[in-house]
Amino acid sequence: MTAASKSGTVGVTVLRFFLLGYLALCASCSKSPASDVDDKVTTLGDTEVTAQLEEIRGEFIDRPMYDYAFVMKYRVLKVHRGTVDSDTLYVGHYNPLKPRASVADERVTDVGGTLKKFRAGDIHRMALASPIDEYYMGGIVNRYFDEYKGPIYWALRTNPGVKP
Repeated sequence: MTAASKSGTVGVTVLRFFLLGYLALCASCSKSPASDVDDKVTTLGDTEVTAQLEEIRGEFIDRPMYDYAFVMKYRVLKVHRGTVDSDTLYVGHYNPLKPRASVADERVTDVGGTLKKFRAGDIHRMALASPIDEYYMGGIVNRYFDEYKGPIYWALRTNPGVKP
């Protein structure tokens, strides 16, 4: 073997070593997906579900000085604890334009989660309490009022979910 081929082999070996090290570093630094289960979603409220957000009727109100709950329509995929009367739920979320991690404030301290944004079609894992008016006494935007008279759930914890 010539000196040139020895140095080429060493160069390739060193390059492979650095490439493997780089890939290992990237893998260790990458974020794994957040779990839909945490100690709060499994203990808060009286009901815990994984449900698909079917509809956000209308636009959220974008007024920073106005705190409100916005009712959204869900299809239940799995009930983890508690009972629900139907496979359709109507859930009020406090200040829905805010990420759930920063939604709690001095007025409403018991809400939160890891969900960043509400989008129809997404799956959520939620800790709920019912009826909403026993837990929240502020403004409620309910665009289902004329067609649905059943319980509205109060979302205490909302995380991105996975289909069961």
